[in-house]
Amino acid sequence: MPSSALHPVTRVIVWLLFLLAVQCLSGAVLGAVFLLLPLLGTAILKRGGHLVWRTRWLLLSLLVIFSWGVAGEPFWSGAAAPTHEGFREALTHLGRLLLVLMAVAAFLETMSLPDLLAATHSLLKPLQFLGLDPARGVVRLMLVLRYAETLPRPRDWRSLLDAPVSSVNERFEVNYQPLRWTDYAIVLIFTIVATFFCFR
Repeated sequence: MPSSALHPVTRVIVWLLFLLAVQCLSGAVLGAVFLLLPLLGTAILKRGGHLVWRTRWLLLSLLVIFSWGVAGEPFWSGAAAPTHEGFREALTHLGRLLLVLMAVAAFLETMSLPDLLAATHSLLKPLQFLGLDPARGVVRLMLVLRYAETLPRPRDWRSLLDAPVSSVNERFEVNYQPLRWTDYAIVLIFTIVATFFCFR
């Protein structure tokens, strides 16, 4: 995976702020963001395409629910006609969901596991005053990610019960990097941008 000059914590926070800002986009601004997707690169677009294909039935369901479930001016006269308002609402929600899937694809493609664990540890560290152990949180995240990657797709759920239990003791290190002033500046800028789009 490609490396980045940004601190892992900064990348996670910026990603979360982008997900927040996407939920506030609509109309021409939402369409303009889609024009920037080719800048992400072929690898991210390919992974995003796989995510879109996996959620195709959800996307289709949203289209049907909003197009036929929102009251408004019908496309044609008849009981089974979708509405203009519902169709526009469906396109807005579909566009937001597609951008979220592309953001997830970009995150998975550019964020290595060590960086993700380091960012998680740093973000959980302030919560240790509430009794949360950041190290345990990182270990659980690593186990969940490993389980998700190695979990087979059995035809019968009972075959999962036959899977051997792994009891191998492992040790791993989390690399700690201090945040630089540029990281704080980038987080501040993205926070202002996200706030602008959500409260404009």
